[in-house]
Amino acid sequence: MSALVGLLAGLGLFLVWTACWGAPEEAARPVRRSRLEELLQQAGVVQVTPASLVASTLGLAVLAALVVLLLTGAPPVALCLGLFSGYVPIALLRWRARRRSSVLRELWPDVVDHLRSAIRAGLSLPEALIQLGAKGPVELRSEFVSFGADYRSTGHFEAALEKLKDRLADPVADRIIEALRLTRDVGGTDLGRLLGTLSEFLRDHARTRSELEARQSWTVNAARLAVAAPWIVLVLMATRPEAIAAYNSAAGWLVLGGGLLVSVICYRLMLRIGALPGERRVLA
Repeated sequence: MSALVGLLAGLGLFLVWTACWGAPEEAARPVRRSRLEELLQQAGVVQVTPASLVASTLGLAVLAALVVLLLTGAPPVALCLGLFSGYVPIALLRWRARRRSSVLRELWPDVVDHLRSAIRAGLSLPEALIQLGAKGPVELRSEFVSFGADYRSTGHFEAALEKLKDRLADPVADRIIEALRLTRDVGGTDLGRLLGTLSEFLRDHARTRSELEARQSWTVNAARLAVAAPWIVLVLMATRPEAIAAYNSAAGWLVLGGGLLVSVICYRLMLRIGALPGERRVLA
C-alpha cells in the first residue's frame, strides 16, 4: 500500500513539474507553396484547394467546348473558345487578388494608426492586435479576431503572429508583423515613433501606387481588347455555314492554331511591357 501511495505521489509531482514548462515550439520550416496556392491565398479564397481549382478549370473548358461544338459544329472553334473559357477562373482569381491588394493597401495606414494609439494607451502588443478585431477596419476584423482566438488558445504570441501572416498573405502585413515581432524581442521605447513613420510611408506608397495603376490600366485594357476583338469576330462568323466549313478544313485548323498562339504571345508580351513591378513577400 505504501508503494502505491509513493508511486501516485511521484506521478503527481511529475505532472506538476511538466505543467510548469511550456510545450516546445516546433522549428519553423520554410514551406514552398505552388503558384496556385499563392494565388488562392492572395485572393483570400482559402477554402478552395489548388486541385479543386484545376478541376473546375478543366471542367469549365470542356463544358464550353462542348456547348460551342453543339451550336456551331466546328471542332477548331470549340477547342479555341474552350481554352479561353478555361482561363476564366484564373483571370477572376488574379483580378480578385489585385483588388484585395489595392483595398488592403489603403487600409494598412489605419491599422498602424490604431496600433499606435492602443500602445500609447498602455496596451501590450497582443492586446493591441486583438483590439483590432473590434475597432480596426471592417475588412480586416475577422483576421484579427482569429488572431485573438489563436493567442488565447495557445498563449504563444509568435505562433499566433505566424498564422496571422499566413492568413493575410500581404507584403505590407509582413513588414508590419516583422516590425512588431522585432520590437517585442529586443524591446525599446521608440515603437510609437516607428509606427508613425511607417504609417506615413504606407500612405505615400499607396497614393503613388494608385496613380501608377490608373495609368497602367489603359495599357492593360488595350491589350485585352486587342486579344478579344478577333475572337469575338470569330464567334459571329461561326454562325454562318460557309465559315464553319472553312474552319473545319486543314487550313482552318492551321489558321486558328496560329491565331491562338499569336494572341497568347502578344497578350503576355503587352502585359509584361506595361506591368508594374509587383510587391514580393520577401518576409513571408
